[in-house]
Amino acid sequence: MPRPYWKGYLKLSLVTCPVAMSPATSDSEKVRFHTLNRETGNRVVSQYVDSVTGKPVKDENEAKGYARGENDYVILTDDDLDSVALDTVKTIDIDKFVPAESIEWVYLEKPHYLMPDDPVGHEAFAVIRDAMASDKVVGVSKLVIGRRERAVVLEPRGEGIVLWTLRFGDEVRPEESYFEGIDEEADPELIPLVQQLIKQKTSRWSSDMVSDPIQESLLKIIAEKKRALKPAKKAAKGKPDATQGSNVVNIMDALKKSVAAELKSSKAR
Repeated sequence: MPRPYWKGYLKLSLVTCPVAMSPATSDSEKVRFHTLNRETGNRVVSQYVDSVTGKPVKDENEAKGYARGENDYVILTDDDLDSVALDTVKTIDIDKFVPAESIEWVYLEKPHYLMPDDPVGHEAFAVIRDAMASDKVVGVSKLVIGRRERAVVLEPRGEGIVLWTLRFGDEVRPEESYFEGIDEEADPELIPLVQQLIKQKTSRWSSDMVSDPIQESLLKIIAEKKRALKPAKKAAKGKPDATQGSNVVNIMDALKKSVAAELKSSKAR
C-alpha cells in the first residue's frame, strides 16, 4: 500500500479520531515520455527564465505574484500564504449530512481512501462509518488541499470511507443549456426492442471494460524496440465497410436486426 499523502483528524461533534488519506486512483502505470535532443540523445530540461533579462531564476528567488496591472504584481511570500491556513488543513470536521443519492455525479471530482491512522481511533472511525451507512447518508465537510479549501463528501465503503473532493459550483455547467433543444419523444414501439438489446448485453461490471488499448499498443512497441526488433509491417487496409455511407436508416429494422443477431450469438455460445 502506498504511503498516505495526508494525515489529520476526522471529527464529528465531540468524536475525533486520527486518519490517513491516500488517492484512490493512480496514473503511475501510464506510459510517459521524456523530451530528448534527437541529435545527442540527451534529455531536455526546463527552467524558469526571467522574461526581461533572459537569465535563469534561482529557486530561492522564485515568488508568487498576483497581477494588478500590466507588468505590475503584488508579491506574496510563503509566510503570507501560511498565514491564511485554516483549521481544515489538518481536520475533516463533518458539519452536515445529506442523502447519499442527492449529490449529482457531475460534482464528484477525485476519490481518496480514508482510513484510521491509529488503533485507538478504530472504534470512533467505525461508529461514524456504520452510522452513515445505516442512514444511507454521506458526510459533507471541507479540507485544504494544495492551499485551496475544497468541499468534500465522505462516503462509507466497506471497512473504510471514500472521500470525494467536489468541484466548485462555478466549475459545473448547467445541463439545461445543452439539453433544452432535445424535444423528440421516443416511439413506444421501439422501446421494447431496445430493452431486449439491453437485456442481452447486460453483464456484471468488470475493470476490463475500461482497459486502454492505446496504452497496451504503446507498451508492445516499446517492448519490440527494447528487443531491437524491426517494426512490424503495417497491416493492409481492409475494404470499406459496406455499412458506411448514408446515415439515414430505418431504426426499427436496425433494432430488429440487432436483436436477432444478439439472439443468434447467444445461442451459439
